[in-house]
Amino acid sequence: MESKPPEVTTLLAEIDGQIVGDIGMTRFTGRRNHVATIGMGVHDDFQRRGIGRALLSAIIDLADNWLNITRLELTVYTDNAAAIGLYQSFGFEQEGLHRAFAFRNGIFVDALAMARL
Repeated sequence: MESKPPEVTTLLAEIDGQIVGDIGMTRFTGRRNHVATIGMGVHDDFQRRGIGRALLSAIIDLADNWLNITRLELTVYTDNAAAIGLYQSFGFEQEGLHRAFAFRNGIFVDALAMARL
């Protein structure tokens, strides 16, 4: 098993022995020690079951109550309304737009920069 750096935290969601979702948080160092970036995914077959909400809640609890992280950042595709709504429900706000952020299905897609303070 590979060891991960201490500034990286990963949580998994499992149903009946199958990993169905994950969330990762990477804390910055130095002058941005109060900041972390997160990324999350839930398997298509298990969406709309509260898995993303549970993962996001757990990582925010860790950031707020154990690691003293005061700013969480993320990027999300602009067409992912469900994820944007979930993030907003936890206090994330849109801070910017990344144009042509990623190449998906033969085209470039935009992403929102969001953060929670």
